[in-house]
Amino acid sequence: MELKLEHVSKQYKGTLAVDDFSITLGTGIHALLGANGAGKTTLMRMICGLIRPTEGVISIDQVPIEKAGEGYRELLGYLPQNFGYYPNFTGWDFMMYLAALKGLPKITAQEKSEELLHQFGLYSVRNKKMKTYSGGMRQRAGIAQALLNDPKILVVDEPTAGLDPKERVKFRHVIEHLEKDRIIILSTHIVPDVEKLCDDVIIMKEGRKMHYGPEHENLEDLYLQFFDEKEGYFDESYND
Repeated sequence: MELKLEHVSKQYKGTLAVDDFSITLGTGIHALLGANGAGKTTLMRMICGLIRPTEGVISIDQVPIEKAGEGYRELLGYLPQNFGYYPNFTGWDFMMYLAALKGLPKITAQEKSEELLHQFGLYSVRNKKMKTYSGGMRQRAGIAQALLNDPKILVVDEPTAGLDPKERVKFRHVIEHLEKDRIIILSTHIVPDVEKLCDDVIIMKEGRKMHYGPEHENLEDLYLQFFDEKEGYFDESYND
């Protein structure tokens, strides 16, 4: 499977959020790094078909995603930075509700929800309301729902923002143990969250691709070639 972006741009009222962005991604975990405001979320929303590029083409296996239509959406799993949920839903209600929205048959939805809640350490609290969950628990529920339809393209936007170091480690382990036959795009401005996790690294600044290559031996030094430290996040307490 191959996801290709060719000269993709997005402009909002005179502001160029994404500027002539081209890249080809295969299976594996791809880190999308950049300071807040670099254009990462706009890029990911275009990849998910939620907004259209002002210019350029996004294609899956050489088919533009607009033409692929429902078939492309069935390949997608998406966890936005601030995903919505009903606070009074239990974890189980949340999973079943999202499964229904994705069109899963009830029996399949029940089996998949049980499997994923076990996988992400939430089965024991499945009957508790999500408003009682910690931030890390809600993020794990978010990635669980994104996997309900067994997506071949998983897009995750700033999943660890606002989490404490322990919860960030847990989340990294979740991503690390996902099957490798997917295209996984993980957006973050927190450098340690992707070190030794991703197959390759994309660095984005002011809407442009500044770097694309294999996971770097010293990712912090690479990042600092493009950003001041104050624009990123380097947490020495992040340890396995």
